[in-house]
Amino acid sequence: MILLKYTFMTGIMSCLVAALSTAPSAAAPTRQQTFCNPMDLPYCFREDDPVRREAADPTLTVFHGEYWLFPSKSEGYWHSKDFIHWEMVIPTGLPIDDYAPDVAEINGKLYWTACQAGIYTTDDPLKGVWTKASDEGNRGDPALFVDDDKRVYLYSGCTNGGPISVVELDPANGFKELMTYKPLMSQDIAHHGAEIMAEPDVNPPYDEHDSWIEGSFMTKHDGKYYLQYACPGTQFKSYSDGVYVGNSPTGPFTYCSYSPFSSKPTGFVAGAGHSSTFQDLGRRYWHIVTMTISVRQMFERRLGVFPTWFEPDGQMVCNTYFGDYPQYVPGVVKDPSKGNGPGWMLLTLNKSAQASSTLDNHPVSMAFDENIRTWWSAKTGNPGEWLQVDLGKVCRVDAAQVNFADEGAQQHGHLKDGYGYVLQVSLDGNKWTAIVDRSKAPRDAPHDYVQLDHPVMARYAKLTNTHSPAEALFSVSGLRLFGSGLGHAPGAVTGIDVARDSDDQRQATISWNAAPNADGYVVRYGVAKDRLFSNYQVYGNTTLHIHTLNVGVPYFFSVDSFNDTAVTQGKAVVGG
Repeated sequence: MILLKYTFMTGIMSCLVAALSTAPSAAAPTRQQTFCNPMDLPYCFREDDPVRREAADPTLTVFHGEYWLFPSKSEGYWHSKDFIHWEMVIPTGLPIDDYAPDVAEINGKLYWTACQAGIYTTDDPLKGVWTKASDEGNRGDPALFVDDDKRVYLYSGCTNGGPISVVELDPANGFKELMTYKPLMSQDIAHHGAEIMAEPDVNPPYDEHDSWIEGSFMTKHDGKYYLQYACPGTQFKSYSDGVYVGNSPTGPFTYCSYSPFSSKPTGFVAGAGHSSTFQDLGRRYWHIVTMTISVRQMFERRLGVFPTWFEPDGQMVCNTYFGDYPQYVPGVVKDPSKGNGPGWMLLTLNKSAQASSTLDNHPVSMAFDENIRTWWSAKTGNPGEWLQVDLGKVCRVDAAQVNFADEGAQQHGHLKDGYGYVLQVSLDGNKWTAIVDRSKAPRDAPHDYVQLDHPVMARYAKLTNTHSPAEALFSVSGLRLFGSGLGHAPGAVTGIDVARDSDDQRQATISWNAAPNADGYVVRYGVAKDRLFSNYQVYGNTTLHIHTLNVGVPYFFSVDSFNDTAVTQGKAVVGG
C-alpha cells in the first residue's frame, strides 16, 4: 500500500495556512487513484412512480481486457478499462430491463441471462448487438457458471424461503437441461440470524416470517465451490450474502458458519447483498454488491464494490470495514487483504452548517449525519442556492464526495445533463477557493467523488448550485470531505462486555466505555480472534444490539474507536 505522508511543523503552519494548499514536492509519490462507495454512476430513473433512481443485482466480468458491468434496471450496461471512467452501452436485441442479469464467457462469447428472460449472446458487447441463444434458463435470479472443464451450470432462486437450485445446461445443444433442477439450500432462520427480516438496529420483537432467499452466485477457488446467496430482503440495511461450500458444482453444500461473509449494515450507505464476485485485471478478487436507500420505494438502490479474498483455510472474506470511505481502485494494491485505503478520515460528521434556504423536514444537519436515507434540501433548484459547513478547525482535505438527493425531480430514464455546482473551501469563511468546478459541463454524477490533485487546508466548505436537472430542488444527502483533522488518535476502548442472549443465540448486546476523543466506534466480530471480518459502525452510542449471529457458533468481538484523524483498534474478547 502507498500512503502519502505530510509533516506539519509549528514554524511553517502559518505559511501553509496562508497558501491554503499543500503542494506536493517533486519527490513526493504519485497519488494513486481512489474511489468511494456508492459507485458514482449515472443511475437511471425508473419509468414508474414514485420517481427514484435504481440499479441493483450487479454482475461484473472481465472480457477482452475491460470491465463489463451489468446491473438491473439501467437501460444498458457499462464498460471501463480503469474502473474509474465508465461508458454506457445501450444494446439491441436484449431484454435489458429485466431484473437480476448475469453474464458468463463461453468459447469467446458473452452469454447474458436475467429473470425469466432466456439466454442471449454476443461476441462484441461494445457494439451491443445481441441474439437469442436459448429459451432455457427462464428462472428467478439466474446465475451462469462455467467450470474448469467447460461444463455449464445455472443456479437460480428468488422466493420467500428458498430454495436455491442448480441445473446443468448443454451450450452445444441450445442450453438444454441435462438434469432436473436440484435444490441446494433454503432459509434456516431459526439458526441463521442474518436471515431475520429486520433492520440491524431493531431489537425484538421482530418479524419472524420467512427470509427472502435470492441472488445466488458461484465462485470456484482452490478446487472448492462457493455458493453465495442473498438475504433477508433488498430493502433492509442488513441485506447481505451468506455462503455455502462444496466439492462439486451440484453439491452437497455445507453452510459456512462465518456467514454472512458480505455485510454492511451501517455507515453512510448500507447493504451488501445480491452480488457477484469477480477478479480484476490482476486476478485479485472483488465483490460488487447491491446497497439500499429504499426511502421513496423499496427498490431505490445503488452499487458498491469491496475487496474480497480467501483465507488459507478457504474462508471467504469481503472487507466492508469503513467501506464507504475512500479506497484504492482495483489494481493499485497488490494485496488488498492487507489494507486498501489511503487512511483518509471523514471530516464533516455532524458539523455545524448553514444554507441559503431549507425545505421543511429537510434541515441542513441531514447533509452531515452519515445517512443516505436523509437529506437537506433547499426550497428551490435555482442557481445560487448553497450549503456551507464549518469543520470546526483547519483540516487537510484530500477528497470530496457530493451525494445529490434528487428532491422533487421529475424524470424517467437517463438524464441528459446533471447537477452543476462549485465546491469551495476557505480558512476564514471570507476568502474562498474552488476545489471542484462542475459549473461549465454538468454531468450526471449523483454520487460525485473527487480526489484532489493535492491536499488543501481548509476550515470551511461551501457547495453552490449552478444547475439542478429534471426540476429537482438543490438537495444533498451527504456532503462528505475526507482527509485528516490533524489531531490525535482517539483513546482505546475499554470495558467491553458481550452478552449473548441465552434464549436466542442469534442475538447479542455489546457495550463498552466511551473512548477519549472518539467520534464513533466500529464493533468488529468473527469466528476467531484474528478474523473479525464482520462489523457495525456506531455513532452516538456505547451499546449495540445485533441479531445476525449463528446458533451454536462462538464469536470474538472488539471495538475500535475513530475520529477525523485516525482509528485505534481494540482488543478481541470472547463473546460466547
